[in-house]
Amino acid sequence: MEMALMYFIILVILSGLTEGSGVLPDGPLNAAVGETVMFTTTLTPTETPFLTLAWTSGAKNIITSNTVNITGPEYEGRITLFPSTGSLELRSLTLDDAGEYSVVIVPAGEAAEMGRTTLAVYEKVSSVSVTSFTEKVSNVSVTSSSTDLVEFSGSVSLSCSASGSSLSFLWLNGSSEVTASDRVQFTDGGSSLTIITVTRFDQGPFRCSVSNPVSTGTSDPVNLIISYGPENINLILSPPQGYFAVGSDISLSCSVGSRPPAQFKWFLNGDQLPDPGSELRLMNVNMSQSGNYSCQAFNSETLRSQTSQPSAITVLEKISAVSVTPSTNLPVEGTSVSLTCEASGSVFTRNWMKDGSDLNPTDNMILSDNNRVLTFDTVNRKDSGEYFCQISNPVSSDEAKYIMMVNYGPENVQIKVPNKINIKGTLKLTCSAESTPSARFTWLFNGVEILTNSAEYVKEEVEFSDSGNYICQAWNNITERTSSSAVHGLIVTDQLSGCAAGCIAGIVIACCVLIAAAVGGGYYIYKEKFNKSSQKQNTEQGENMYVNMRMTRK
Repeated sequence: MEMALMYFIILVILSGLTEGSGVLPDGPLNAAVGETVMFTTTLTPTETPFLTLAWTSGAKNIITSNTVNITGPEYEGRITLFPSTGSLELRSLTLDDAGEYSVVIVPAGEAAEMGRTTLAVYEKVSSVSVTSFTEKVSNVSVTSSSTDLVEFSGSVSLSCSASGSSLSFLWLNGSSEVTASDRVQFTDGGSSLTIITVTRFDQGPFRCSVSNPVSTGTSDPVNLIISYGPENINLILSPPQGYFAVGSDISLSCSVGSRPPAQFKWFLNGDQLPDPGSELRLMNVNMSQSGNYSCQAFNSETLRSQTSQPSAITVLEKISAVSVTPSTNLPVEGTSVSLTCEASGSVFTRNWMKDGSDLNPTDNMILSDNNRVLTFDTVNRKDSGEYFCQISNPVSSDEAKYIMMVNYGPENVQIKVPNKINIKGTLKLTCSAESTPSARFTWLFNGVEILTNSAEYVKEEVEFSDSGNYICQAWNNITERTSSSAVHGLIVTDQLSGCAAGCIAGIVIACCVLIAAAVGGGYYIYKEKFNKSSQKQNTEQGENMYVNMRMTRK
């Protein structure tokens, strides 16, 4: 049985199913005479028994586990097998236990696993004079030439000391091994570590791990204080806009990378403010506090400083009391008119609108003085409307309106009447004219004023003597202009009885009067058009009639 199992093991080894260390850790494993060593496999614990499990040392069988366990005679009482992983514990070591160890594991339904490792056994001696004696590592400690350093301008040396023999030194920064470089140097067999031109990443914690073939010891951590900065200074404005209304509260904060924490100064337009600390609060600000703010950070250990980029703050008065003032409250067509937009506060922009839409200046309009003044060279009736002036700045806006009514006329005077009317009938004459404001009217009959301030002339039961020339004159009291007159000839007839001698006489008289009135009316139109004294007279009676009419209206 034992021989067959040995042949199987040799066959597995020769087949090379697993090369190298396999399921065992790399060797050598170090232990002293009389101590215990643990051969731990890398297999995951399993509840299913292995088909075959065999440990050997060279050609010697340590233990074979198949259906039964077979232990080599010299290992009786010195081993413990762990069936779930195949690991092996060997106790009471002797110098003869040194050598190569192998394991072959055949799981159920899987390929066989194999591993090899080496065990080194050292002899303990009781006298320090024996050169083969290896003393365990103890009393490991680290000392530093300095613990307070400045980044980029300081160097430090760390020394590791320990009790023991055959010592090897390993340096750790945190959990990472420290390796040599152009800044990092090892001396005295690795027990001294020198870092040139330290950086903040050299702060540690540093530990020294000391080992020999039989033991290992590690020092307590040593931390370095590396002062650095200030750097990456940042000025934050809250709220983050650059424009603020008078009376606002503003906060500025300054952050920076620094060890130890930096000290701060604040500046306005280059002049230092009395406020210390990393935050500057401006309460109920006024316009005099506008300007460029900056902060400066200073490190008392590195003796370095850094100044932020300036942050511009502009304090503005809110827009109020907006008004639009015309150059005249009674603009007349054909004259020059200007509208002036004023306001209190910090004015940035002025925008004009007309009747709810943006104003598009026409040929007769000019915007000047940063849109403060809107000028009409010659205003016309189409310019009438509702004008808005909107004034704004980054913190407020307001507007005012002005309704402009352009006065014009009168013009296009017309009389609406019948040409003929029966005797005893009612005469109604209506006069109209294009005019703003509405025109005032004066009526003349055969050159004599008969009615003022009325657009209608009404007479009940007309007679033949009412036949003649009716004149309507329109006058605008704002433009102070009088239109050319409208003339209407009226004949009173009696269509039922025919024309008697009195009728004929009346017609003749009416015709004479009509001719005289026409001469007088033509003279009036000529006089209004040229606005000067008449140099030609048709009749002395017509001139006197015109003068009397003007005096009566005034």
